[in-house]
Amino acid sequence: MISQPSRHCTVELQALPSRIGQVRRIVSAQLRYWHLDPLIDRAALGVTELLTNVHRHALPDKLCTVEIELLLDRLTVSVHDNDPRLPEVREADSSATCGRGLAMVAAFSESWGVRPDGESGKVVWFTLPAASATAGLPACPPYGAAAESPARSFAEVEHAAGTLRTGHAPARSAVAG
Repeated sequence: MISQPSRHCTVELQALPSRIGQVRRIVSAQLRYWHLDPLIDRAALGVTELLTNVHRHALPDKLCTVEIELLLDRLTVSVHDNDPRLPEVREADSSATCGRGLAMVAAFSESWGVRPDGESGKVVWFTLPAASATAGLPACPPYGAAAESPARSFAEVEHAAGTLRTGHAPARSAVAG
């Protein structure tokens, strides 16, 4: 039996506001490289929420590692930090401007969780189903072959996949794999 190898990417950083945007772009570029474009918005939102939690709450430092892995049609995004305190999902007051990050991650992900990591630290993770990433996309003809019907516009393909996005520019990344 032939199995698909896992795909893996790791980024270490200080969870500072300027770095969070950079990591979001790296994750987006990596998912484009893996042809998982329909997962970009949810993965970028999730990694932003998890890194913001590290920035706001982690002690003694803001050093963390972001890991994304595609294995068996499931994308796992995880953030490891050096604070052993485990986060809790809380109900935010209707007028609160923060406090909904983990609830959002729980809402858009297939699953999520937190686990202690060694003597000090934790890992917060979430998964997204990658099998549905291409479910609504039309089959592409082999390279060099003529398509039987006129090409669909980008907006039509994105709408068919249920992930119409606006304002996205291509990201560049030095991460490969």
